[in-house]
Amino acid sequence: MPSRILSYGGRTVWTLITGFVIAAVLSVMLLTKTAELRYQRDVNRMVYNDNLGVLSEIKTKLGMTGDSLKTLMTETAAEAANKPYLVVSMADHMLWYKQGKEILFEAPVATGSGKELVGGSGQWRFETPRGRLTVKGKDENPAWVPPDWHYVEQAHKKGLGIIHLDPGESIPTGDGGVITTRNGEVVRRYGNGSAVSLGGGVEGKEIVVNGNIVVPPYGTTARRYVGVLGTRRLELGDGYGIHGTDHPESIGRSVSHGCVRMRNEDIERLYPMVGIGTPVYIY
Repeated sequence: MPSRILSYGGRTVWTLITGFVIAAVLSVMLLTKTAELRYQRDVNRMVYNDNLGVLSEIKTKLGMTGDSLKTLMTETAAEAANKPYLVVSMADHMLWYKQGKEILFEAPVATGSGKELVGGSGQWRFETPRGRLTVKGKDENPAWVPPDWHYVEQAHKKGLGIIHLDPGESIPTGDGGVITTRNGEVVRRYGNGSAVSLGGGVEGKEIVVNGNIVVPPYGTTARRYVGVLGTRRLELGDGYGIHGTDHPESIGRSVSHGCVRMRNEDIERLYPMVGIGTPVYIY
């Protein structure tokens, strides 16, 4: 029977099979072309909007995550418009200030350690954020207001506990006195009624009471550290920034809690060049 079908209607059968194969091939080619066109459309949208997040998402979907941001820099709107921008390479521990393809300034930096810290009912990972950020503000001689993780970290280093001091509350010192707040300061009040201010915060010299590091309230001088962030800071939002340091030996390493550190002499040179709103690409 099959031979009879092929004998009498073979030409028709082979025509149908050939047509089916051609249609299948054309369908695959059309789908491939459609995907390419969509990719080009989304890349153009990313360029016009200066949105590296869009490109990253698209490339991930297409299995193209191997491209580095250094390569993608040629596709950004900042470069196309010949506007200055900052680039930070965490692998190279380098920062570049560029306009177009021209490097206006470069310097070594320190970036996030990637370490994790758990304690005090919290968990933190100290990573420098990747992607596109923006310079949101600028500070000269900035003060650092440490988050809770700083006190947890210090307590771990010294084998101490943690105790929070809330505004207006007191922590007994065990000798008849207390640690409390007064007029925006943390003070030690003695049994005779006299009180002494404990001053501003000093890294590594936090207030210790009965085997616990005291976490001062926000807004007090004890929770304000001067000099830790160096002489200048470019604010990137969410607590991150590009700033100087009181530990210049850390530059060129992955040791920070997420910020990008520079030597004070380098950030002082960069600071007047960079305006608020400048794009920052970190990869």
